[in-house]
Amino acid sequence: QVQLLESGGGSVQAGGSLRLSCAASGYSHCMGWFRQAPGKEREGVARIVSRSDYTYYADSVKGRFTISRDNVKNTLYLQMNSLKPEDTAMYYCAAARYCVTWSGFGDWGQGTQVTVSS
Repeated sequence: QVQLLESGGGSVQAGGSLRLSCAASGYSHCMGWFRQAPGKEREGVARIVSRSDYTYYADSVKGRFTISRDNVKNTLYLQMNSLKPEDTAMYYCAAARYCVTWSGFGDWGQGTQVTVSS
């Protein structure tokens, strides 16, 4: 089991940027970011495979968000640009053995809140 701790959330105006970080206690083959807005189901945002260029993004964030990881520091990042009010949600870091789909993520962080005002 991997312990995950997110940071970097906050409040920003539409069009602004935020960078989320997730410190992991150990190595995971696949890591990802999810989000959940009030009254909505949790959705996958982006995922990345360790030691690979493989990344996958939800259509809603393509071209605006960039996921990356530092395997030496065991840290995952999410650079969020051109933020929109609809990006407002609690953002969670997660880890999985496989990166084929959004399922299989068994380790989760506590979340960090992102609020985008218009």
